[in-house]
Amino acid sequence: MQPTETFFSGFAPHDLWFLGEAALRTLWLSLLAISIGSMIGVVFGWLLSVSRIGGGFVLSPLLDIFRSVPLIIQLVLFYNFAPIIGLRLDAFDAGLIVLIVYTSANVAYVARGGIEAVSQPMRRAARSLGMTYWQDMRYVVWPIGLRAVFPAWVGVALGVMKDSALVSVLGYVELLKASQILITRTQETILILAIAGAFYFALSYPISLYAAHLEDRWNQ
Repeated sequence: MQPTETFFSGFAPHDLWFLGEAALRTLWLSLLAISIGSMIGVVFGWLLSVSRIGGGFVLSPLLDIFRSVPLIIQLVLFYNFAPIIGLRLDAFDAGLIVLIVYTSANVAYVARGGIEAVSQPMRRAARSLGMTYWQDMRYVVWPIGLRAVFPAWVGVALGVMKDSALVSVLGYVELLKASQILITRTQETILILAIAGAFYFALSYPISLYAAHLEDRWNQ
C-alpha cells in the first residue's frame, strides 16, 4: 500500500526562524523607508513653509494625493506601472520607493508644523543678533520646532512600520507574507498570527520606549 502524501504539517521550530528572518526583512525595509522618507519629508516641509506658490499650489496637492490614496493601491499601481516606463524593479525596490514617498508626504506636514511652531518674535530676535537665515534655521527653528513635533513623527514612523506589511501584496516575503505562507502550510492561523503580532510588537515597542526616554530628557 502506497503511503499517503500530505501537504500540511504542524508548526515546527524552524518555522519560528523563518518568521524571525522575515521580521528582520520588515525591520530593514521600514528603517530605510523611515530614514530616507523623513529626510526628504523635512525638505518638503521646509518648502511648504517658505513658498506659497511652489509649496502651497504645486507641492501640497501632490503630497495630498500620496497621503489620501490607500497605500495598497499605490503599491499595486506603481509595481505594475514601473515596467511600462522601463523600470525593472523587484518587489523590495518597488515597495521601498512607495513607502519612501508615502513617508515623506506625511513627514512633510509634520516638519512644516514644527517650523511654524517657532514664533516670529523669536525668529526676529535671532536675526537681530546677527544670525543669517540658515543659522536661524539651524540653531533656533530646527531644535525647537522638531522637538515640538517629535511625538507626531514617532507616530508616522510606527505607522510606516506597520504599513510595510502591505508590501506583501507584491510578493515580498516580509513578516506578514511569511505568516501567510506558514498558515497555508500548517493551518494554525491563531498561533502564527499571534507570533507575528509578537514580532511586530518587538519591533515597534523599542521605538516608542526610546522616544519616551528622549522626551523625558528634553523636558528636564
